[in-house]
Amino acid sequence: MSSEMVDTLVEGQGGGKERGGMGALLAGLRLLFNNPATRALLRAACRDAKCVYDGREVEAPAIYHALSMFAGESVTSCPVTARFIGVVIKHMLKLGVRLLHGNEEEAREALRDPAVRRGVALVMKGLGLYGVTVPQKMPAPFLVVWNFTNMCNLRCLHCYQRADRPLPNELTLEEKLRVVDQLDRAGVAAVALSGGEPTIHPHFYTVLHEIASRGMYAAVATNGWTFADIEKLEKARKLGLRYVEVSVDSAKPERHDRFRGVPGAWQRAVKALENAVKLGINHGMAVTVTKINIDEVEDILDLAESIGVKRVVFFNFVPTGRGKENMWLDLDPVEREEFLRTIFKEMQRRKIEIVSTAPQYGRVALQLSGGSKVAPTHFYVGNDPVVKAVAEFVGGCGAGRIYAAIEPEGTVTPCVFLPIPVGNLREKTFWDIWSNAPLFKLLRDRSKLKSFCGKCPYRNICGGCRARAYAYFGDPTAPDPGCIYNKRDWDRLVEEFKKVHNIKVRVDGKVVG
Repeated sequence: MSSEMVDTLVEGQGGGKERGGMGALLAGLRLLFNNPATRALLRAACRDAKCVYDGREVEAPAIYHALSMFAGESVTSCPVTARFIGVVIKHMLKLGVRLLHGNEEEAREALRDPAVRRGVALVMKGLGLYGVTVPQKMPAPFLVVWNFTNMCNLRCLHCYQRADRPLPNELTLEEKLRVVDQLDRAGVAAVALSGGEPTIHPHFYTVLHEIASRGMYAAVATNGWTFADIEKLEKARKLGLRYVEVSVDSAKPERHDRFRGVPGAWQRAVKALENAVKLGINHGMAVTVTKINIDEVEDILDLAESIGVKRVVFFNFVPTGRGKENMWLDLDPVEREEFLRTIFKEMQRRKIEIVSTAPQYGRVALQLSGGSKVAPTHFYVGNDPVVKAVAEFVGGCGAGRIYAAIEPEGTVTPCVFLPIPVGNLREKTFWDIWSNAPLFKLLRDRSKLKSFCGKCPYRNICGGCRARAYAYFGDPTAPDPGCIYNKRDWDRLVEEFKKVHNIKVRVDGKVVG
């Protein structure tokens, strides 16, 4: 899910005794709908019904209509059963927020956003279908990251997609629009277009608009080249783009350009972020942390602040795609631990949101704050007790649990960094794949994790990066060798690599072997 949307769903900070609305709402849902009677009500509310919103007919689950009523939307002409269920759930939502001393008006305001309503509806459907689980099982993902095309104008060393030219069998425009329809029908809350470079594909603006028109949160992950032209970013904004994430891997232009393979890439990426700030589009600077830039974290944050960037997302390096040929880029567990501690401390002193996709960040935030703060996702750190409850609810690594990925030719995988095919949208519906793929079911059961990840006391707010486990061990349930608690696994991998390749390897800053 985009960072803005996750923030809205799980925020829990507030002044005085009153807590944030959405954090209290989500925790209240777990409290109120954790018994057979209320779960039966939610299951009944999963059925679609047609209601009228200000003269416009909307077909959606009764849960969605109930959330709309709670938010104060004008919802009329519903079938009697759906109307009754909606009114009951609306009052239970009020009760849940009040029980947790939440800000009811804040929750209402957030739920006026159709994309947020879709996200909360997914949580409620998950509770109805599966009960309270830790982490929570979902009937559809919050977020789908869609590798829109293999076409790219850069040649990045770490590219998980080996992006270059478009694949000969990529989805046609008609097929892409059918995919959007399937994601809409499944209840997906947010879609992020990635690549390759999605913004240079001729179908980009058409599909972006279709996603946004369905009420889904439309986001894009880009190298920034296209949006360095402000009129193109403005066009995307008018078509429904709500979040743009631009990759910047160094505060030094020449270093970024070498990493990205094309001169001038840094300048255009920075310009794209400046344009996002100027236009008021929600945005983030995406930084892949490697041995190349681990020494310039503060410089990168200084750059972000100088541009006016609100959020910096530090991405894990995962050795897949072209990154598999450049495994030397990866941090060892000690480096990663020190890095996560550094960015947590930096966030305490800077007026900017600083987060990491490394699921261990939730554990680091909890430890460094003495138990007062936790990251329920890699997009949010909060210090409210309700947020800590939501942390286990969301549950760290979300591959195959709260998000999924789509390849350019329609193949579905658990994550863009975890390239295990589980079905193709040309052959099966997204709903069928999400509900029945054995790998997805495996990833939703943390008891199946191996080695220390399986017994770690933080497994329900972290769970380790399943993509890194697969990249290094060929098994998505293996330990994540990037965690400090799995340093023994990392050291074993280094020794095996040295024996196989008979070369010197850099370990803990020293050349050995």
